[in-house]
Amino acid sequence: MSPRSASVNEELRRRSRERLLQSTVELVAEYGYEATTLGDIADRAGAARGLVSYYFPGKRQLLQSAVHRLMHLTLHEALEREPRSECGRERLARAVDAVLGLARDEPLLMRTHMAGILTAEGFVQCPEQQRLAELLRDTVVRYGSADPDADYPLLRALLMGAVVAILLPGAPMPARRLRAELFQRYGLDWELGVPPDGGPPGGTFPSQA
Repeated sequence: MSPRSASVNEELRRRSRERLLQSTVELVAEYGYEATTLGDIADRAGAARGLVSYYFPGKRQLLQSAVHRLMHLTLHEALEREPRSECGRERLARAVDAVLGLARDEPLLMRTHMAGILTAEGFVQCPEQQRLAELLRDTVVRYGSADPDADYPLLRALLMGAVVAILLPGAPMPARRLRAELFQRYGLDWELGVPPDGGPPGGTFPSQA
């Protein structure tokens, strides 16, 4: 049997890494961060325990990469869903709704992710984070930013702040109110994206820029 080509080996490594990332998301969302071990993740992914350490220096870094992958996939799906739109305002609205939706649908996972970012480990730079950043930066460009290198980090910070506010134990902010604030800041019509039922808070639409 002839040895596998470099491209085949690369594809196998990519698939193994993605199985580990997907297994991490599933297990942490189901059982929590502390109760999930690297061995559990390897078993769920059908991979050897040593493969986890080969790709990631630790569980916290693995979780951040896994959540960044989930965010990238969720955002990509939202931006590309039918009817597909090239309108920058519609795409920005979809991006906001996608991120707020993750906080609503995966509270344990997103709370754990944000807690990790705010600890000593800080923000992990990884391929998944870079793909997420590219999507958000492209969204800002299509929205019409004259300075995307400044406006993309601001959008990222505002979205992260909204996620924290939604998930804040004991004093959560309603996602509807945070959506209204973000839409008002960027001059987006309430009907763009995936508006929640019932109209904007207070019965009035956010003022337009």
